[in-house]
Amino acid sequence: MSGKDREPVFPTRQSLGIMKSKLKGAQVGHDLLKRKSEALTKRFREITKRIDEAKRKMGRVMQIAAFSLAEVTYAVGNNTIGYQITESVRQAKFRVRTKQENVSGVFLPQFESFQTEGGSDFQMTGLGKGGQQVARCRETYTRAVETLVELASLQTAFVILDEVIKVVNRRVNAIEHVIIPRTENTIKYINSELDELDREEFFRLKKVKGVKEKAQAAEEAERKKKQQEQKAKSGGDSDKENGNAASEEPQETKNVLGDEGDEDLIF
Repeated sequence: MSGKDREPVFPTRQSLGIMKSKLKGAQVGHDLLKRKSEALTKRFREITKRIDEAKRKMGRVMQIAAFSLAEVTYAVGNNTIGYQITESVRQAKFRVRTKQENVSGVFLPQFESFQTEGGSDFQMTGLGKGGQQVARCRETYTRAVETLVELASLQTAFVILDEVIKVVNRRVNAIEHVIIPRTENTIKYINSELDELDREEFFRLKKVKGVKEKAQAAEEAERKKKQQEQKAKSGGDSDKENGNAASEEPQETKNVLGDEGDEDLIF
């Protein structure tokens, strides 16, 4: 096993525990990132579908708004309607506010359009002629701006999700094809080295046991040999003592009373 396919670790029990914990964490992280990628991809597809619908709607609305503006220009009779509206407006009635939406830990900005309360600053515009066309044109462009704000919100979320999905997928692929295989190879390497060490230890103990058994057998043989020599030596000494005792003749005992020559008296 080459060193490029595994982590540069020393094969010990502690390293094995660390690698197993790392493998478990990588598997859990891979599952979580995979679920996050699936959730983001699902939302990305929904946003893509809504963008397509919003663009189609935007095309229709802008077409209607262009015709409405042409009607206003024809009804008013001059091209100063835009200048009149700009001069009459003092404060924006149509406004946009932002908020955030959390999708699997990713905050997506959302733009929401609303209109402030109060009367219109250019409600007197077109009072002389073309007032109905001006009002209809204003409503048409209001819907167009609302559609444009919605499209901008979707486009912003689309760009952010696209970048986040790429990053998450790269992390998923890195964990799946690099980190997990390297960690598994490292665990296999550590297990193989530990097994080899166990076999070496078993062989060493076996050799030590054999040497001890040989030494014990030699000691036992030496002890038996000494015992036999001691028995043979003790047997020779006893035979010598018996021979000496047999060679000695018994001596006559003398009567201390000095009556060896006296005859026996019979009463």
